[in-house]
Parts: sequence; structure tokens; C-alpha cells
Amino acid sequence: MILHYHTFELPFEYPFSISGGRTKTHQPTLVVVLQLGNWYGIGEAPAITYYNITTEQMVADIEKNKRLIEKFAFTDPERYWHYLHHLLPNNPFLVSALDMAGWDLFGKMSKKNLYQLWNTSWVNLPNTDYTIGIDTIENMVAKIKAKPWPIYKIKLGTSEDIEIVKSLRANTDAVFRVDANAGWTLEEALYKIPQLKELGVELIEQPLAKDNWEGMKILFEKSELPLFADESCVSEHDVAKCNNHFHGINIKLTKCSGITPALRMIREARSLNMKVMMGSMNESSIGSAAIANFLPQLDYVDMDGPLLLTKDLASGLTITPSSIELNGTMGLGIMPMLQ
Repeated sequence: MILHYHTFELPFEYPFSISGGRTKTHQPTLVVVLQLGNWYGIGEAPAITYYNITTEQMVADIEKNKRLIEKFAFTDPERYWHYLHHLLPNNPFLVSALDMAGWDLFGKMSKKNLYQLWNTSWVNLPNTDYTIGIDTIENMVAKIKAKPWPIYKIKLGTSEDIEIVKSLRANTDAVFRVDANAGWTLEEALYKIPQLKELGVELIEQPLAKDNWEGMKILFEKSELPLFADESCVSEHDVAKCNNHFHGINIKLTKCSGITPALRMIREARSLNMKVMMGSMNESSIGSAAIANFLPQLDYVDMDGPLLLTKDLASGLTITPSSIELNGTMGLGIMPMLQ
């Protein structure tokens, strides 16, 4: 195989803010291309400062290990993931991008989309939410008015959380999902969740700090809304730990190290009767197409990266308020545009 790679800074339409004062105007991302004869596979890994992995670090790890990454005798993506997992144990983001490229390559060679390789059908697909980042109440209302959508994910974790949701609710009857990004204490969560339920919120993502398991156990027993683990569920080793602390998990391909472990995480969550969401890390249509192939296996999805960014890196993924479609080649189902 031959490995090619590119880095990009993808601009957001609006500054993207979450709890803890974290704001960004651009999403750094790495795109990898695995070439095998006339075939190629493409993968993406956005860099997230919260997890202390940058595009520069991913590129450095590529350069250090490029010969070994390329020498693998590729026959199937799961074997390749295991090889990469041991080769790059400290960089799950890069492993994810390469794993995604491996699956895309395998799908094209098999003349199937990934969801077909996994014996699932393109039916009963959840629609994605659209994220409203933390801002002034006036600006958050303006964002909703500018982007009518049936489901909104609202970033909270401020002293004005209830006022924010009340103001947004006054302007739309859409479904609301709340993501606190670990921004609440147990006391705040117990106080806010009943009010959020009254305001039509469907579920809460990561209400407490990622390691506050004692608090989550209490909240799990008392919450009037379903609770989903995000920061508390990074890798497949966290799924069982989240059981009886959360009602579901939010899987993100980049942080869990790729498509291959995500498939195992879904199976384990189902065995524990937990709900499954797959989330975005503001990927372009490359990473978002990988998420889309999981749709038949999901209860909820947050894959609005292409809607939040003003530059895309692929075509073939179409996201509307009522549907998600893959219209490109086999594998991921998209066509790269790496200019």
C-alpha cells in the first residue's frame, strides 16, 4: 500500500463554543488515503484539544511509522485495525483515520457500502440533530431561526441554562437534546433536569464530570430523562463501566480508535440493553459518511459536521432535515475533493 495524507483547517459558520469556555473558529483535521493498486480508501480524524492530540502529532506519527503502515499485507480491515492498534498505541485518532480508510478500501474492492458489508439495510434511519453552541441567548435564538431543523442539540453548562432553553423553546417546537459536556455538578443536574423535561428535552448527554461515577449512579437512579455517556465512554473498555450509570452511550469514531472497535461497542451496548448514539467531532463529509453507514444500527445520531462547517472535503453525502443519503461510490459512499 501507499499512504498519502493531507491536513486542513475547516472554518465553522459560527464560532463553536461548549462548556468550560472552550471556543474554536476552525476545525483542524487530518485526511489519509490508502492506495492499493488502482483502489484507494479515504479516512479522516479531526484533532480535538480536549484529548491532547493535534494534526501535527498525527503527521509526526505517520512519518515515524509510514513504512510499517504501508507494508501491511492488506486483506481485511479488522486485521489491519489490530495491526495499527499495536503499532500506534498512543494515537487512537490516527488509528481511526487509517481504520476508516481501510474499511473504505475494502468496501470498494468488495463493491459494497459498509452498511451492506455489515448485513444491515438502509431502513429505519435516525435523522441527525443540528448543534447550537453556547453563545448569548440572543445569538442562540438567531441560530435556530437561521437554520430551521426538526432536532436540535443544545450545548449547555452555563448559569443561564434554563433561560437559554426557555428562549429557544419559545421559537420552535423541534425536539431538543441537551449536551452539558460534563459542565454540571450533581446538584445542578438534579435541579435542572426536571425543568428541562418540562421544556421538551428528549435526553441529556454527559451531565457530570467524566470520572464522577458516584454522582452518575445517583443521577441515573433519579433522572427523569435518559442520560448518555460521551466523555465517560471513550473506548470499548468503558462500555460496561457505563452500564447502570447511563441509559446509553455516545460512540465517536475518532476517540474510540475507529470503525472496527465501534462495531464491537454497539454489540456490547445492545447486550447490556443500552441505547446507542453515534456522535460527531465536526468531521467533514468524509468522517460523516463513515458515521452514516452505522445509521441502521443506531437509536440517535449527531453527524452535523458538514452542516456546521463552511468548507467540505467530499461529495456524495446529502443531509436534509428529513433524511440522510449516500450517493457516491461504494465503501463510505462519498467522493473526495481534497483541493
